[in-house]
Amino acid sequence: MTQPVGLGGRPTMPPPGVPAEERLIARFHPHARHLFWSALILILVAGATGFFTKNLPKPFTDWMLWAAAGAVVLLFVIVPYCVWLSRRYTITTRRVIVRDGIGSRRSTEMSHARGYTISVRRGPLQRTVGAGTILLSNGVDAPLRLRDVPNVALVQETLADQIEVGQILAHRDAQSAQNPFGD
Repeated sequence: MTQPVGLGGRPTMPPPGVPAEERLIARFHPHARHLFWSALILILVAGATGFFTKNLPKPFTDWMLWAAAGAVVLLFVIVPYCVWLSRRYTITTRRVIVRDGIGSRRSTEMSHARGYTISVRRGPLQRTVGAGTILLSNGVDAPLRLRDVPNVALVQETLADQIEVGQILAHRDAQSAQNPFGD
């Protein structure tokens, strides 16, 4: 799934003792369902602005309407979109990375090699759109929370596969380190 397939349908593995190359598996943003209200507001503001342009009562002018429409779009459409766009989840063959922040960037990561438990929580609305919240906990560090993950079942399966591959490689490397000559 994450590595090129060699003969027999098995993924190619690096030789024992050689670190595996880190490869990108998936990069995604939280589910876009939170942008529904922003899209609806944008449509309503565009319609209302088009309707009321040149039709305002006497004390108001068109520039006031356009300024108010711009402020509403900025506050309720552009800002939520930028907040949504600023959060990104990345899964590689070695780790899970959560990057968050608009002005300053905050990055949190968890290694597959250390192993962790995967918990999935899905509310009723999340179930209807196929999303969910994944909680990764290794018992040592603070849990890593991936909120509103789209296609949560596939992401959970991918993470479980990566833990398994990491443990297989670690076990193989540990065995070759104990017996370097293959006796």
